[in-house]
Order: sequence, then structure tokens, then C-alpha cells
Amino acid sequence: MSVRIAELHDVHDAASVIHEHLSPAPLVRSYALERELGLPAGRRVWIKDYGWTPVGSFKVLGALNWVARNLARIGDRPIAAHSSGNFASGIAFAGMTYGKRVIVVMPESAPQVKFALTRSFGADVRTYDIARDHETGERDRLTREIAEQENAIQASPYDDADVIAGNGVGGLEIVEELKRQGRGVSHFFCQVSGGGLMAGHALAIASGFPQAEIIGVEPEGADDFRRSLVSGARTRLEHPTSICDGLLSYDVGEHNLPILLQYVRTAVAIPDHSTRQAMKWLDTAHGLRTEPSGAITTAALLAHRASLDGEGDVVVVLSGRNVDGLRFREWTADL
Repeated sequence: MSVRIAELHDVHDAASVIHEHLSPAPLVRSYALERELGLPAGRRVWIKDYGWTPVGSFKVLGALNWVARNLARIGDRPIAAHSSGNFASGIAFAGMTYGKRVIVVMPESAPQVKFALTRSFGADVRTYDIARDHETGERDRLTREIAEQENAIQASPYDDADVIAGNGVGGLEIVEELKRQGRGVSHFFCQVSGGGLMAGHALAIASGFPQAEIIGVEPEGADDFRRSLVSGARTRLEHPTSICDGLLSYDVGEHNLPILLQYVRTAVAIPDHSTRQAMKWLDTAHGLRTEPSGAITTAALLAHRASLDGEGDVVVVLSGRNVDGLRFREWTADL
């Protein structure tokens, strides 16, 4: 079966869908990061904060566009999906918006805030043991069983052209806002897991700021994209590990990799300790309590994992803020 790769026009088409339901997530200037990094006065650092969406992460963008583009195929059938948690609430919100039943498979260890959000939008949640999933394949088996037994349409959290295009609307928002201010971009930092967030954003950023260096950020224990970038082919990790629960995909999606290989030249792997430090830094400097997956890009900046030489602004994606209070305190207390 051929793979349809998302293109820039798909992202523009998705914008009308997304903006019918959502206001743009804020793009916030970080004076604190500018000072911390020692940038000259003419350069700025911006945080695209998806914690402000109704589901607390970027995942709602791709989910909304996927449901909107597949309404005829869905009909009166339910939607089935697996998710570490943020796509679960995103597809639940999209299902609620379009009046569709949603069934999601989530790790039993997912943050309680992600369970609560997902259920608040009316989704039916099933759970599995993520610690043994690399041995059992339970996540994919449960999702397939739901699709087969309940005649559900299965949605991918990242490996789908409509999901990628929806996510890319956030990148268009970054481009449009910074061009409105007459700014340029030298560096763009974005999380990579399955690749749906980065692929969509890379399409938009590369078009609007072709000179920008687009940098992928992953946990050290889940750096399948960094390895794929080196080899030029999809590389699978059999047991990804990190506190970044949203960045534990086994490999980059088929729909994502061609886009990433075209636009992303650099990928950095960040230890969990640095991510924890960034979580505390964002809380102290900006009052932003973030999940690890959201903070890891700021960690890459604070740890100076990429050269910022050049002219133009730096943009960093904060992909989500759904973290349980107790875990946040545990991760940041001893730093």
C-alpha cells in the first residue's frame, strides 16, 4: 500500500479546520532564556506553549484534522487509538467535537491528569502494561481487537498524513506571528517521538524560514530518530526508556521519516537529569509546570547541546504540560 506523505498545502488546508475550533497556542518571548543563553540584544527566544490548548498538549491539532478529514469513512463507527496519554485526550476532544465515540488504549502507568482529561471528553479508556509491551505487543493487539470487535476506525497518533498536517498548523502560527513582527529564525527545536509533531512543524518552518536549522530533541533512552538520521533508514528501539512518557515510540512513522530526513539535519539526545533540571527551570523562571516531554527541548538549550551561532531568533516547542503534581515535585525536588 502506498504511503501518502503530507505536504505544505495539506498544512494550509488543515488550518481552516483547526482555527474553526481552537485559538492559536501562544508564542511567548522568553527573556529569561535569552539571558541564560547569553544571546546578543538583537536575538530573541520564543516558546510555543501547547499547554494552553484544551487538552494541555499539541496532540489536539492532529486529532481534529484527522477526524475532520475522515468523517465520511468513520460514519457512525467508533474511533480506536492507542496513546501514551496526550493523543488520547486529543482524539477524545476531537470525537466530542464531531459527535463520534472514541475508545483509547493507554498505559496503566500514564499520568492521572491524562486519564482525567481523556475521560472528561467522553472517551472509553482501556489500559495495558507498558513495562512489558516490548515483549507482549499488548498495546497494538488491544487496539486491533477493538477495531475488529467493535468495527472501529483506527487512528494513528502520529503516523498519518492528516495528523501530520494538523500538527503543522502550529508551525504555520509560529511563522505567521514572527513574520508579522519582522523576525527571522535561526534555530528551531522540537521534540521527536513518532515524528508527527516535528514533521508537521518542519514543513511549515522550512517554508517560512528556509535558513533555519531544525533540530530534533529526544531522550537518551529513546533516540530512535537520531539513530535513523545517522543510518538514513527507520531504526527501531525494542525497549525505549525515559521519564518522557510522551516520547517513547519504538520508531518514527513511515509517513514522518521522509519529511524528517528532508528537513531535519540535527538530532540531540538528552539525559533525563537535564530534562528534570529544565522542568524546574521553567517552573522557577516562568511559572510553567511542564511534563518531561514538554521540557526536553528547553533542556537541550540549557545544556548547550547545539550551537546557536548565526543571526535570527530561536524557537523552542513546549509540546505539553500534563504532569501529575506529585511526580513533578518528585522529579524536581532534589535539584
